[in-house]
Amino acid sequence: MVRSISRSEDINLTGICVGGLTTAALLSHLSEKGDTRANSLTLVVSSLDWEAEQTNLTMFISPQMVDMVKRKNTSTGVFEGKEMGRVFAWLRPNDLVWSYWVNNYLLGNPPPAFDILYWNNDNTRLPAKFHGQILESALSNPFVNPGRMTVLGSPVDLGAVKCDVYSVSGTTDHIAPWKGCYHGAQGFGGDVEFVLCGSGHIQSIINPPGNPKAKYFTGDKLLETLETWLESAKEHSGTWWDHWAQWLQSRSGEQKATPSVGVERTDARGRSTPRPAMWCRLAR
Repeated sequence: MVRSISRSEDINLTGICVGGLTTAALLSHLSEKGDTRANSLTLVVSSLDWEAEQTNLTMFISPQMVDMVKRKNTSTGVFEGKEMGRVFAWLRPNDLVWSYWVNNYLLGNPPPAFDILYWNNDNTRLPAKFHGQILESALSNPFVNPGRMTVLGSPVDLGAVKCDVYSVSGTTDHIAPWKGCYHGAQGFGGDVEFVLCGSGHIQSIINPPGNPKAKYFTGDKLLETLETWLESAKEHSGTWWDHWAQWLQSRSGEQKATPSVGVERTDARGRSTPRPAMWCRLAR
């Protein structure tokens, strides 16, 4: 659909958090089939190696826990977004639970205006089967162990993905540790640009220009160990957004006006619905 709207033969894909896992798995399948529609891939705080670093999240993932969650979600068919929010909050209870309990409940102070809180409250449900498959992948760790998982009949092998990859992670990310992001990025078969932000999970994503405290690190190439990479990496002030924009533009075509946005729609009488024009930069 995106290629049809943009009239581009290929596209630049972006996957964020768990969306990066599904996008990486899809590209592995497309590569297996010789499909080159993906011009590049951007991964944002997507840890593809569950075993690179022990975290509060992976500590509780076991076959028994996965089976219990799957049976519980089967009754409703979904995994509620609010429940997922509670899981992530209790991974850092001092910052995300007790500080608000003391400040708001005990002291009676209103919660501070903080854009991250609005992002955190904007949750959505997941299909129960999909959520179960994500938890199962935490047990098999398939993205760094080729062949342990199949997608549409194709074994997942990141080495088969030859397009350029831009991978972003955060130094204090407690959900997608940067070690897992780094090790996962090493598995791709194409050129990889790895970027490390000096912030946490959501703060690494929401990183607009203008924050004087923002910084990020870049390196020439992925080295054998992340410690060696960090020693030789260059520190930059500001947001990785600007760096990514330049990286993406160099892998995109010239800017063109596209005549429509969205899919073609008709009313009950078969009349086309007019759509506004937009500007877009097409992949090469």
